[in-house]
Amino acid sequence: MLAVRTGRKMLVTTGAFLAVGALVTGCTAEAGNTNTQPTNASVEGNQAEGDTVVIGFSGPAADHGWLGAINSAAIATAENYPDIDLRVAEGTNDANLQISQVEQFINDGVDAIVLLPTDGAALTPVATQAMEAGIPVINVDREFSSPFAARTTILGDNYGMGVSAGTYICEQLEGNDDAVVAEIAGIDSLPLTQDRSQGFADALESCGLDVDNRVAADFTVQGGEAATSQLLSAAPEIDAIWNHDDDQGIGVLAAIDNAGRDEFFMVGGAGSANAMREIQSGESVLQATVIYPATQAADGILLARLIAQGKAMSDLVEVEVPKRIVLNAPVVTSENVDQYLPTAFES
Repeated sequence: MLAVRTGRKMLVTTGAFLAVGALVTGCTAEAGNTNTQPTNASVEGNQAEGDTVVIGFSGPAADHGWLGAINSAAIATAENYPDIDLRVAEGTNDANLQISQVEQFINDGVDAIVLLPTDGAALTPVATQAMEAGIPVINVDREFSSPFAARTTILGDNYGMGVSAGTYICEQLEGNDDAVVAEIAGIDSLPLTQDRSQGFADALESCGLDVDNRVAADFTVQGGEAATSQLLSAAPEIDAIWNHDDDQGIGVLAAIDNAGRDEFFMVGGAGSANAMREIQSGESVLQATVIYPATQAADGILLARLIAQGKAMSDLVEVEVPKRIVLNAPVVTSENVDQYLPTAFES
């Protein structure tokens, strides 16, 4: 067990001492101290091998291309660091099973836990229990319902995805005030879907457009095809479509091909490799996709290492890892697809 692990109160106190230490170091440097030894916030100190960190990782079942990429990226990243001992729990969509996995991590005395909860609210109590035991928890993608449940939260930007998709569509339809815009959402009961739809609606409103036709699928190929068939039957003319998810987008494109429709362009979501290849071909209605990073758990692994070793992010002046990190949601088009395709996930 690393000495750096402490309870919440001690973590706060440690942060205060680190901040004071940084001020003292700064004052000393100004006085002419020429000591250039790497610190825990420098690139060298950040990357330097430290005490072995035992990290427990638990996520949902990889029954979706994006989730598969989440898991594989986390494992591959850990393998690059000889001071990371990664313990991977079997992926599950059962909240109760995931709770028991986290309880096992606590009993095993791991140094940090990276957790992509199948249900953020349901996993909040056991994550809080880990934090109270002095084990920092890095919350990935689906937020807990209490700020006390995680040391650091790293998220994709669901609202920002909607804003990016809507802004791109506004730019492409500029001057067409009567344009018909459609939306193919994911699972409507999920907060992430609601956030994506809200961001989309807000962006469209800024250019005088709105969502004229909307259906919800379920993030599966079959669901995407069925929902799109319904949408196309109800809307004889469409100018632009935003589909929230590139995995279900395989079914969306199949339904569009079956219907023989091509009067519109489409924007995808998440950033799968197959979607990017469609964009690259120039022969598809799919003209762009919005990234929802599949690196979140991998980033969480690296943040867990830094936190457990008492290190910081080398590109920040701050001497501790931030409490909350939200990743960007860029738009991928034919102009920049070559930049993003090498790291895209396969659906």
